[in-house]
Amino acid sequence: MDHWEITRRDFLKTAVAVAASVSGAKGLSLSHAKEEYDLVVVSGEPIPATQKAIELLGGLSRFIKRGERVIIKPNMSFARTPDVGATTHPLVVATVAKASIEAGAKEVLVVDHTLQRPELCLERTGIQEACKNLSGVHVLTVQERKFFKEVKIPKGKVLDRIEVIQEILDNPVLINLPTAKSHSATGVSLGIKGLMGLIWDRESFHSRYNINQALADLATVIRPRLTILDATRALTSGGPGGPGEVKKLNLIIAGIDPVAVDSYGVSIVPWYGQNFKGRQVEHLLAAYQRGLGKIDIDQLKILKEKA
Repeated sequence: MDHWEITRRDFLKTAVAVAASVSGAKGLSLSHAKEEYDLVVVSGEPIPATQKAIELLGGLSRFIKRGERVIIKPNMSFARTPDVGATTHPLVVATVAKASIEAGAKEVLVVDHTLQRPELCLERTGIQEACKNLSGVHVLTVQERKFFKEVKIPKGKVLDRIEVIQEILDNPVLINLPTAKSHSATGVSLGIKGLMGLIWDRESFHSRYNINQALADLATVIRPRLTILDATRALTSGGPGGPGEVKKLNLIIAGIDPVAVDSYGVSIVPWYGQNFKGRQVEHLLAAYQRGLGKIDIDQLKILKEKA
């Protein structure tokens, strides 16, 4: 059986039973025209769609106080060009970084702990180039253990502690900026899966722990203020690094609720040729059961617009 078939078989563990009904996160709504929305979804090219999503969120000044530091966590873990679909589109990253500075951030760090050679990741993803003329914005990778610090996970099921990038613990504004792609171990890699780029020992998630429960544990202690999913294109097979099938979707999906953003992201395109719901992705179901957000997209209020 080839690798694609193994990956697909693992992902097709559907109809997962919910052991207990846990309500979604409270008060995670976005106000627009006196209505409350869980998500905003904008169709269009990367820059205008991202700008429109930020506008519909009420502007980043809703999330960033003047003088705060901002950490943007894109996926730039692979030395791949944007067309491969394995990394966040550089124009989406630059648009969010620019909007953060305009909202009053004193400094913006665009950060990832890359899997492949950091200098190649910075170059080939195009993210460093896209942000180079933005004053106050710094694009960097964190590759040395001394820059990570251990944090306890009080509600962890498989993890009781984890080493995370120390900057995260200094209480900056964290904006998660994942791309939409498939993943050989977790089915999809969206916002919650992308949090692994903020920890030191990622290998343990694959070898020592149930990766899906570990991701839910991690999501209890790393809580982005905002998740903006770059679904301008989706790597629907061959993820996380590609090459694989890439579908151009021209979508930006944004919200405060990380489970809702990811669950909607699961629904936008077939993965491995099959349609799925958020409940069929084990780490999203685990996060939902921890009360970290809403998972049923038919129960979400979603504002959809075109850029």
